[in-house]
Amino acid sequence: METIIQLHKENIEKEHICCAISDKKCKESYELKKNWLNQEFDNGYKFFRLDARAKVFIEYCDAEKAWVPIDAPNHLFIGCLWVAGKYKGNGYAKALLQKAEDEAMERGKSGLVTVVGTKKFHFMSDTKWLLKQGFEEVERLSYGFSLLVKKFDDKSAKPKFKKNTESGECEHNEGVTVYFTNRCPFSEYHVTQSLIETVKNRDLKLNVMKLETLEEAKNSPTPATIFSLYYNGKFVTTDISVCMDSRFDKVIEKFLKK
Repeated sequence: METIIQLHKENIEKEHICCAISDKKCKESYELKKNWLNQEFDNGYKFFRLDARAKVFIEYCDAEKAWVPIDAPNHLFIGCLWVAGKYKGNGYAKALLQKAEDEAMERGKSGLVTVVGTKKFHFMSDTKWLLKQGFEEVERLSYGFSLLVKKFDDKSAKPKFKKNTESGECEHNEGVTVYFTNRCPFSEYHVTQSLIETVKNRDLKLNVMKLETLEEAKNSPTPATIFSLYYNGKFVTTDISVCMDSRFDKVIEKFLKK
């Protein structure tokens, strides 16, 4: 097994952050994700990855500081846990998860918490795999999200989604609405470039809601603050590829048939 390293303020400039490593069109978005990490390192945010040119990493932080609309006092929140390509099936996911578990135990945390899809959602950790690792579902939203917890203290308060996520709807009920943050190096480019062209070609209204503070993220209508797209006020997808002209119609048509 190759070495796992930690990224921090002293090495973030020279180290890659796994996603969008070679995607030149997302260069600006990539730097914005690094800037976001630099900011969040001051709040105790952790980023561990394989010491290789690969997408093998975990990101986590205190749930109180997590840019997602949940209430989970004294838990660690897993933002991303990803193992791709030839590295799958070699124990890296378990090794990365162990980093978060060890820290949670050392700091007396009540458990680990994360947001996933009830089915596999884009840009979210593997629900089935996490359940096999001792996580359990403690809440489910009707439009496809689950809150998973791995408990270390059975007496602790149960984590929950904030009330602003319950409906699966947003305040804008006309056209396309997107909520996103710089938590992902793909979001900024595809929202501000690809999607603008896509909705223009279809003469649709576009509302772009960039969440730029912890408070804004906590008050978001969606648990998927990396990227969420709504159509006429209804949640559609976390899949950033919907921004592309070649994908938009297929995703929206599938949504409308539900």
